[in-house]
Amino acid sequence: MTLQNYPPTKELQEKDNHFLHPWELMSLVGHNERTIIERAEGVYVYDTDGNRLLDAPAGMWCQQIGHGREEMADAIHEQVMRMTYASPWGLGTAPAAILAEKLGELSPGDLNQVFFSTGGSEAVDSALRFVMFYFNNIGQPDKKHIISRQKAYHGCTYLGSSVSGKERDKSWFDFETGFIHHISDPNPYRRPDGMSVEEFGDFLVEELENKIKELGPDKVAAFIAEPILGAGGVSVPPEGYHRRTWEVCKSYDVLYISDEVVTAFGRLGHWFASKDVFDIEPDIITVAKGITSGYLPMGATLISDRLMSRISGGEENDSVFSCGYTYSGHPVVSAAALKNIEIMERENLLAHVREVGPYMQEKLQELNDIAIVGNVRGKGLMGCVECVIGKDNRDPLTMDYEIGNRIDAHCQALGLLVRPLVNMCVMSPPLIITKAQIDEMVGILRQGIEKAMDDVAREGLWSGPAQIMGGPSVA
Repeated sequence: MTLQNYPPTKELQEKDNHFLHPWELMSLVGHNERTIIERAEGVYVYDTDGNRLLDAPAGMWCQQIGHGREEMADAIHEQVMRMTYASPWGLGTAPAAILAEKLGELSPGDLNQVFFSTGGSEAVDSALRFVMFYFNNIGQPDKKHIISRQKAYHGCTYLGSSVSGKERDKSWFDFETGFIHHISDPNPYRRPDGMSVEEFGDFLVEELENKIKELGPDKVAAFIAEPILGAGGVSVPPEGYHRRTWEVCKSYDVLYISDEVVTAFGRLGHWFASKDVFDIEPDIITVAKGITSGYLPMGATLISDRLMSRISGGEENDSVFSCGYTYSGHPVVSAAALKNIEIMERENLLAHVREVGPYMQEKLQELNDIAIVGNVRGKGLMGCVECVIGKDNRDPLTMDYEIGNRIDAHCQALGLLVRPLVNMCVMSPPLIITKAQIDEMVGILRQGIEKAMDDVAREGLWSGPAQIMGGPSVA
């Protein structure tokens, strides 16, 4: 079998049922009929039946430079032929060394130490393990508690999933609860009734400080936060929230981990969102996804020189950071990351995002006139449309999962991939997307939502207005 001679779609779907996919619904194991993507180019993917689909999720938040870049394939091929792999235990490679230095140059503050992994989950897990290692080294072994947030997503390793706060992902696994603590989801749309956005911001900051005091500053090691909650529904916290929580952490000697697995590498129009968008310089930043535009798997944990200087260099310290992966700093993947950064710099993609990002947000806001659209939110090239019972009721429809799946199915039939998250539709298109393609994306999404709304009204699952209902969404 060659790559140009795949079996028919039905046969591929049968083979695919041997693949236990992420977030697999057990009742469907062995009976799925997934769309099989056969090729891709630019912002579009094509299935094995020849249908063209605009890739609004950018794969999984990661396709920054677009699909099918020949020079990326050339860079990968060149490194494969030069040298495929060398053990990171005691050996270095040119691509990994150059990439580590480059990441330090692009990152905010003094985040010049880079620990490579193979994805975002490992990057987060490594960050959390480093935090414990760090406090053990400086003689504060009791500082072990980690504070995270409801609706956060930080990966699927044991520690990463433990600090994640998506309650529906907590149903069937075991998690660490002894030193992991969750405070409120910072989504302004879900703030308490009668509370202004400004008051909600004050509440969130006070809640973090009170949690640190409750646990004891001598016990709290770190606060971990995504600049924008991605898988939690593209939640953009209130203005000033990140700066204020960062200041709280600094005042209590609590390390601030910024999980930029989604937001780094241009998603908000900057290499990193922490400093340029939210005015903070974290102690640790985690990245993955956009670092290679999804061409090859890589994650990285960027660590402050300030932290490293306290636990390294002295002859009296013989501790070993005994954490690492076979493919840490893989030379082929590092070459891909360097080429990805080169393309983004040469094509000025960050400035492009700063131009088209606001346009995408404006176009998405036009969907507010649909009756079941309760909230439209986002920033840069991240967007979410949340569907609810009605403008005055923020409760999801009874069939919350089903509405997302139906919108997804209608959109796909019309030529658009979206990412359904329960009752939400999430978009994060490749950074190369044009305004015309944004119009196409939002136009199809409108049709998909309206068709799904007609479905549930016809089946008696919703009794709201038949099509359009004016008025702004809840802020």
